[in-house]
Amino acid sequence: MTRRPRGKKLLTRSMMHMAARLHYLDGHSQIEVAKRMEVSTATVSRLLGLAREEGIVHIHVTDPGEADSLGEDLAATLGLKAVRVVESDRAAALGIHVAALLKEARLPRRPVMALGWGRMVQAVIAAGLPPLPGGTIIPVIGGMEETATHFQINEFVRLAAEQSGAEARFLHAPSTVSAELREVLDRDPGIAALTGLWDRADVALLGVGQFQAGSGATGPRFAPGDAGRVIGDVARHYFDAEGHEIAWQGQQGQMSISSAQLRRIPVSIGTATGREKALPIIGAVRAGLINMLVTDIRAAVDMAEIMRTRSI
Repeated sequence: MTRRPRGKKLLTRSMMHMAARLHYLDGHSQIEVAKRMEVSTATVSRLLGLAREEGIVHIHVTDPGEADSLGEDLAATLGLKAVRVVESDRAAALGIHVAALLKEARLPRRPVMALGWGRMVQAVIAAGLPPLPGGTIIPVIGGMEETATHFQINEFVRLAAEQSGAEARFLHAPSTVSAELREVLDRDPGIAALTGLWDRADVALLGVGQFQAGSGATGPRFAPGDAGRVIGDVARHYFDAEGHEIAWQGQQGQMSISSAQLRRIPVSIGTATGREKALPIIGAVRAGLINMLVTDIRAAVDMAEIMRTRSI
């Protein structure tokens, strides 16, 4: 059995970085970090302390009014109706702010709520939605050929309806089909009844995706000159940093709400967290796919910096 190095040899910069990432970014306790790294909790504590001393970690204590001020500045800069910035990316914190926006929106008596997919939408729904009695909840897109739970959009609809006292309506179709099959599905009475509600949506809760090139066989295919420009998507409507939509092969067979329909929704709440989502959020806003935002302090700070320093 290979023996582990002891003492100072163990406390390398790479291990400081690993411990800091697991603790500060992924939210694991020091005990959990110790188990993952197979070291003692005392070693983890030393690694985190050295990470601060070495400048790997910078501790930023947010002023109570800073998040609100940052949200107001971003709303004004980006032209959004509202931006809520939370100091944590925990689902409960995000859910509180999503619920507040829904309550403040003064929705009609029987609202139609459209749901997107993604980890943050999943987390917010798990944290709980406010009552929407008499409402109807629908998916904005068909199901992905993925087993990951954050793509199970009909399940999101079921849970959200159960929590809020609304009626659930499901779309039993893939997210993308052939153009020929799309024409057939559009003539199906059940599917037509659901997709017709996309024009009547009063509110939407949407995830903002980050696009990564080379996402595998299930990923979209773009024209050669377009792939390098794509930064993110909302319900598989892809865009660049300036908010220009970018078409992809097979998009005409997409079983989803259109970008034009998304832009007409009065209350369209995007939710995304993390520094890597800063630029995709900006692109989604510029594309007009969301008009409200709930995000965390890390994404918000980077968004403000991008808007201040980049000519995009």
